[in-house]
Amino acid sequence: MKNFLKFIAVSIILSFAPAFAQYTNEFEVEDILTTEQNDEITLEEPSNIIDDSEENTITQETAIFKEVGNKDNSEDSLFKKVLKTEITRTDIPSFLLKEGLTFKYQKGPVSELQFFGAYRGSMDAIFKPHHNTLDYDNLTNEIGVYGKFKNKDNGFKISFQPVPKKGNYLEQMVNDVYWINTQIPHHTVIVGRSRLQTSVEGGASTYVLPFVTRSQIARNFGSARSTAVSVSGNFNYADYNISLGSSGRYFISGFPGAEFNGWVNLKPFGSSDGKYGRLTIGGGLNAGHYGDNYTVGTVYVGYKHKKLWTNFEAAIADGYNGANGHSDKKACGYAFTAGWKFTPKIQLIGRIDQFDPNRDISGNLKREYTIGLNYFIKGQALKLVLNWVYCQNQNQQDSQKIILATQIVL
Repeated sequence: MKNFLKFIAVSIILSFAPAFAQYTNEFEVEDILTTEQNDEITLEEPSNIIDDSEENTITQETAIFKEVGNKDNSEDSLFKKVLKTEITRTDIPSFLLKEGLTFKYQKGPVSELQFFGAYRGSMDAIFKPHHNTLDYDNLTNEIGVYGKFKNKDNGFKISFQPVPKKGNYLEQMVNDVYWINTQIPHHTVIVGRSRLQTSVEGGASTYVLPFVTRSQIARNFGSARSTAVSVSGNFNYADYNISLGSSGRYFISGFPGAEFNGWVNLKPFGSSDGKYGRLTIGGGLNAGHYGDNYTVGTVYVGYKHKKLWTNFEAAIADGYNGANGHSDKKACGYAFTAGWKFTPKIQLIGRIDQFDPNRDISGNLKREYTIGLNYFIKGQALKLVLNWVYCQNQNQQDSQKIILATQIVL
């Protein structure tokens, strides 16, 4: 009961923190609830591997719990346990208070509940010709619970953002509400509101993003949630995700139109021991109707070997319906990213990112060149991010940003 009261107190703090600044949100589960946090993986693509094989790059969510924690320090206070915990994994979100906020039940249909809270904010120094600003932005705040039923193949997630950044509060408040089933071998079924796998970065958890913000194609075409039925499969040499649902992006959107989303990854080195690294070649299609029809096609190539991590993602759209809203414009873009992990805690990254918001108009390309440094204090549960971004626009003056962000996941 004491731990639950601590969670409520922390949630209240997280809820009111954005009132002193500005705000937005996202959160993905992936395999964080099935994988211990202490095993080091040097910057892997977001994955939902239930068997901890590290091969899958489909980023749909699972909510199956596994007991973790340092049992040798069972007499220590929760605060001391957090200080002693060494979380070195950075390929998945992790929790500082996972042990303290997980509760098991002998009676009733639910066997376990894990409460969580998260906050991500940044200080942004923006430099434009004759105009410089310094802003603080609440990038993410969230509270919620993962649940596991007595039937071990079934679970659920419910999460909210207490202080949405803008818009209708009822529309922005609810993040994820879904039921999950893993009864079919190598497969996961999700029913409810969850993040779409529109691309690798567009469908990834906010809490494993290498940069403060997503690439332009990811934040325009993807990073969206939908109420749908999705099925994902994970095998040695391939994985896939298919979903059918509503084109509405809010919990109270109803059914403004139907939407199909499909993604397939090929993994040529899927059965190797990592000697040749990990190569992923993927592609997907997002198509639906929201006032008018929209179609987005995406291709992806990613390679990781030891401390090196790199990927390339490109997309073309005839109308799109991402997190920033629906558009009937014909757009396209690409992003190339590379990273090098010097130590388990320090990572250097860079990205070249281009977006054409309207292919019918010339001279309107938007390019972003980003160099970043990540310092993982406690894995992804507590980290600092420093980004320098040079924004080059054909139809307006160039600008620069220096962004210092913090992230805490409880």
